[in-house]
Amino acid sequence: MSTLRFNVVESAFRKKAAAVKIPDSRPCDYFGKYVFGREQMSRYLKSETYSSMIDVIDKGATLDRKVADEIAEGMRRWAADLGVTHYTHWFQPLTEGTAEKHDSFFEPNGKGGLIEEFSGKLLVQQEPDASSFPSGGIRNTFEARGYSAWDPSSPVFVVDDTLCIPTIFIAYTGEALDYKAPLLRALSAVDKAATDVCHYFNPGVQRVFAYLGWEQEYFLVDEGLYAARPDLLMTGRTLMGQEAPKNQQMEDHYFGAIPQRVAAFMKDLEIQALQLGIPVKTRHNEVAPNQFELAPVFEECNLAVDHNMQIMSLMRNVARNHGFRVLLHEKPFKGVNGSGKHNNWSLGTDTGVLLMSPGKTAKENLRFVTFVVNTLKALYHHNGLIKASIMSADNAHRLGANEAPPAIISSFLGSQLSQVLKHLAENDSDDIISFGGKQEMKLDIPQIPEIMIDNTDRNRTSPFAFTGNRFEFRAVGSGANCACAMIALNTAVADQLITFKKDVDALVEGGEQKMKAIVKVVRRYIKECAPICFDGNGYSDEWKEEAVRRGLDCETSCPLIFDNYLKPESIAMFENTGVMTRKELKARNEVKWEMYTKKIQIEARVLGDLAMNHIIPVAMEYQSKLIANVHKMMDIYTLEVADRLSAENMRLIEEIAEHTIYIAAHVETMIEARKSANRISEEREKAIAYHDTIAPMLEQIRYHIDKLEFIIDNRMWPLPKYRELLFIR
Repeated sequence: MSTLRFNVVESAFRKKAAAVKIPDSRPCDYFGKYVFGREQMSRYLKSETYSSMIDVIDKGATLDRKVADEIAEGMRRWAADLGVTHYTHWFQPLTEGTAEKHDSFFEPNGKGGLIEEFSGKLLVQQEPDASSFPSGGIRNTFEARGYSAWDPSSPVFVVDDTLCIPTIFIAYTGEALDYKAPLLRALSAVDKAATDVCHYFNPGVQRVFAYLGWEQEYFLVDEGLYAARPDLLMTGRTLMGQEAPKNQQMEDHYFGAIPQRVAAFMKDLEIQALQLGIPVKTRHNEVAPNQFELAPVFEECNLAVDHNMQIMSLMRNVARNHGFRVLLHEKPFKGVNGSGKHNNWSLGTDTGVLLMSPGKTAKENLRFVTFVVNTLKALYHHNGLIKASIMSADNAHRLGANEAPPAIISSFLGSQLSQVLKHLAENDSDDIISFGGKQEMKLDIPQIPEIMIDNTDRNRTSPFAFTGNRFEFRAVGSGANCACAMIALNTAVADQLITFKKDVDALVEGGEQKMKAIVKVVRRYIKECAPICFDGNGYSDEWKEEAVRRGLDCETSCPLIFDNYLKPESIAMFENTGVMTRKELKARNEVKWEMYTKKIQIEARVLGDLAMNHIIPVAMEYQSKLIANVHKMMDIYTLEVADRLSAENMRLIEEIAEHTIYIAAHVETMIEARKSANRISEEREKAIAYHDTIAPMLEQIRYHIDKLEFIIDNRMWPLPKYRELLFIR
């Protein structure tokens, strides 16, 4: 990419970014401006209607259809005051994205004019085409009917001129075709199961909430350079590219000064996010060049998932206003860190207690240990399923690459908690050890005050680390819907808590005192789930060998990892908790296998096209120039001198020929392999064929293309290189 061309593009982007309008008021003045939240509801709804709506949100009460009409009218008036003209049911199909169909509020009045209408019927339910979304065979092309139904627990919001209504999406026959419906069921299951266990310690607990705090990592690239890379455009990642001489090895990007253009983008993004009620709080440079992160304050899990889906969409739109493109692929660039989305998960009661936080009394600490150990037991018992919940064709590039958690699910607890659990498991005493809080660390620097150190360190190689008052599920991919991991985790914990209560109640019925029964069951669980606990280096080869000995799921094939959803214990767990049926699970796996196949298929097609129509022609053109140079040497010099002077060119000519011959032959082989795989009718077997046969070819072909990039004249190379893509100016 020529410097002149880049500077012209950059200048245009700077002008575009400068035109972005920044409000003068402070965030507290515009937070939630475009959300139909409690303040807006109190102003636009009657008091009794408002009370009914709050009962639905806070207590899970059923919404009366008459009340729905009044709520719909209040929403319409609020939206109209914001200049809104359309509404849509906003849902999350199994595509990892969101879907929406916009309808106008305006209807003909029969007198040649228009009236504005929005009824409770339109608010509560609509009918998208269920055959046009992934269904895993639940819906055929000729069976089009499906329903979207309003989720009152997630607030309605406005984007541009459209009122967006968060909804679930189900088939005509009742099966869930989205992420939200099973997530709500999973949250309900963990609420009930955890509340029942909480009653051992506090009978006054009425509800337990799952909380989620996601940390969204992403890359930014200049829009002009992005447009010049067909692989980025169509697959979200670079399928070829020689590593830049400098990338992240100097460790100077992480937490570094944010580039000015990026800071302007971040500020604009935060303002718009806050207006949508998304409580974004943290922003910083990540490890890799052009990689950044933002994170919000923790929220109730369902709302947090909705907000993450909104923020990913918002990021894409705002980035374009600043001359950027956002990359949410888990591994857009080879040789530098990929992007994840850490899911910080915890449970809390309606009485204000965080169940993953140690307490001040023995009883509070027993409650804490109970919930931590049951979470570990769930993680151990459903080890493969938890891994399957975060696995994808994209995330497979990132996991286990010495930059992200390994593709082996284990949990880091820290020395203090590990010692407490070990003591409890090995000691027959009924005593519960007290937990130390933060402690002072004094430094020998007079002007620096004492700092407070936590009671646990952090382990960045652990996929599921305890970090003080929550577990950090670090293996979730950047572009994933958090709901997938949260469905599996919350359901597994709910199922485990149900088992725990049965085990404790059985001992109590046999005459055991309640607290002693809890300790006895917890002690047994600690021993049973010990293999899931690992505080060492998850990147080491020794850990991989140890994990096999411990019986943890060490499978690396993405299509085979998906099999965990259909194991008898997984099906039983989902059905017993009412989260998903066997039919829904089988359908979702069909979608997962199909999506895996399609992603590898698209990548193979794009790589083949680039190789044959971009790379090989340029390589041969450069080769022809070298050959012409050799001939001219022959004309000018004696044979002996010409041979000596053209030796390097002859070597390059031969090397280019070897690379182009390999690329052309293997592109043809890859095409034939695709044809063969495409003839397989079973989605699982087809995905396995793509994983085992075609995916490795992508790397093999890439190796030779990257070698050509290093050889060929930079002025001739047809694609922007890593050194241009990875450094925002």
